[in-house]
This record gives sequence, C-alpha cells and structure tokens, in this order.
Amino acid sequence: MNVEIKISHALKKYGDNVIIPDLTVDIRKGEFFTLLGPSGCGKTTLLRMIAGFNTIEGGDFYFNDKRINDLDPAKRNIGMVFQNYAIFPHLTVKKNVAFGLQNRKLPKDQIEERTEKFLSMMKIQEYKDRLPERLSGGQQQRVALARALAIEPDVLLMDEPLSNLDAKLRVEMREVIKEIQNSLGITTVYVTHDQEEAMAVSDRIAVMNQGVIQQIDTPKALYQRPGNLFVATFIGRTNVLDEEIYEDTRGKGVRFGNGFLLPMENLMEEARAGQKVKVSVRPEEFVIAGQEAEGVGATVEYSTFLGLNTHYIVTLDTGERVEIIQESQIDDILEKGSKIRLQVKNEKINVFTEDGSRSLVR
Repeated sequence: MNVEIKISHALKKYGDNVIIPDLTVDIRKGEFFTLLGPSGCGKTTLLRMIAGFNTIEGGDFYFNDKRINDLDPAKRNIGMVFQNYAIFPHLTVKKNVAFGLQNRKLPKDQIEERTEKFLSMMKIQEYKDRLPERLSGGQQQRVALARALAIEPDVLLMDEPLSNLDAKLRVEMREVIKEIQNSLGITTVYVTHDQEEAMAVSDRIAVMNQGVIQQIDTPKALYQRPGNLFVATFIGRTNVLDEEIYEDTRGKGVRFGNGFLLPMENLMEEARAGQKVKVSVRPEEFVIAGQEAEGVGATVEYSTFLGLNTHYIVTLDTGERVEIIQESQIDDILEKGSKIRLQVKNEKINVFTEDGSRSLVR
C-alpha cells in the first residue's frame, strides 16, 4: 500500500540549537520526492524524523491519516537505504536480501519467492552466494536497495545513497533507482546535495536551506522559474547581475549597466521603475551578437570547447565576469580578446528583489 506523507509544523532542535524551525510539506502517494540542499540544511534530519530515528520536538507526522510521531520505527513499514550501504558483511547477498523477511517470520516459500524476485529485479542474481566484500560499490548498493524493497514497504527512504560511488556508477544507479521506483510506484523520499542527481530522478524537489523549505516544484519549474535567488543559484549554474527596472510608454523591463534596455512582458505589477534588482541569467540564456548590434558590450577572456557546446568566460564592459554556453559552431571559436555584444533571452531570465528573497517574474 502506498501512503501519502503529511508533515505539519515540524520542529527539530538539540538543546537551544534549532535545526528545523517550522516545516510543513505533503508528499503524494507514489511520488519520488527529493529533499535537496547544502550540507547541514536539515534534509537528513527530516528524513530520520520520518523514519523514527530522530525525536520530534514539535508538529505532526502522518502516513495517510495515521499519526506516526510516537510509532516505533519497526512498525512504520519503511525501507531504508543509507549512504554507506549498511549491508551485513558476514551474510551472503541472498541472506542480506532475505534478512528483513526472516525478521518478519514469513513462511519459507514466501521468503524464497520474494528474495529471488528482488535479486532478479536488481540484476544481482549471479552474485547471490557472494559476500559483500567481493562486490563493487554499485553492486553493494543494489543489494541494499533489494533488501529495502523486499519487505514491500509503504515508504522508501534514501539518504545520499549514491555519494560513495564514482561518477559513472552514480549515473547508472540513479537510472536503476528511478526505473525501479517507477515500476513499483512506491512513495519515495530521497535526500541528496547533488542538484543534477535530484533533477534526474525526482517528480518533485523541495529545496532546503537552514531547515526551511525555499521552494517545492518539478525539476523543470525549479530550473526555469526559481522562487528566490537561493534556488536560482543552487539549481544549475547562473550569472547574477545587479541591474534596475525601467518603465516607459511600451511597458517595463530591465536596464543593464551600459544603458541597454531589455523589455519584459512577464514582470509583476510590484516591479517599479528605478527599483534595484538581481537578474539571474543562465549561461545558455545569453546570445552572442555582432559588435554593431544592440546589447551589453563584452570581451572574451577564454573559451572551453566541450564538443556539443563551447563555454566562454567574458568580462562585461561594466566589469562583471559572466559565463556563456553556446552550441559549438563549425567555424572558429571566438578568440581571447574578441569584442562582442550580448543579448539576453528575455522570456527565460529571472528577476528578483534586491535582497533575492522573491521573484518579480510571473
């Protein structure tokens, strides 16, 4: 049975040190929900509160309509996958996967059937008689995932499960995790500080900072329309420029430092002429134009050719350095010292209040 997880006004503190001041979130049935944020932001603490491993100083936690604040962790029917795998070194792969089922005293034939099912699903059947020391990191994590899923939990909790793997294995395993979660439809709460990983696996992401959820949305919405400057800079790469709002008979827009006016049709009503703002321009949202074109003047510092794309670091005439990503052209790459003009994709950039606390884009 899949469950909806409802958390209302959660409070976590150690003595006078408040880790999570007041957190409310609803996680939908069957959803792959990720807690994303920098180290120390409270995401693992919240996961452990859901699991029952951490005390709850305030608020209410529900699985569907059942309040679980005081429910023993063993009775919450959760599967847990840890960063360090936490599989038993003295047991074979098969015995590791069967461990939770034996603890629940299921009939032997049912234990055998479920164990074989998840060994096969995780593609580790051929290693079932091996001890964990004879497995790679990726294979050990498959064992940990199979063991967590074999008990058919209502909720799957995963705490930085891929952070100990090398880059290639991380990509491979995140695809495995997403595929398995998708086929089983199990409500999953996933913790990571890796924004690319979060974007790849999640239905929705909660971006956290200092125990506070900054924004909850789909990966696409978080990337394209971040709610504040923290989210804009944490999800993907971006250039942040200090500019101001202008208004004329045709409408509103952003005035850049050299006087270049960029009209914008999607600014909120509260954006006022002369207002200082932070403008977030992702590297691919710049357009390199000829020296005679309108735009912001810039000088190329250096370039990096990466096959499909070429990355440029340029210095604007206003003195700010920005990164630009352009699709690689057949003709020559711009040389160091080249004078260029930059235009901006006005429908894609984001504009925030001067303190970065909220977006001014509809």
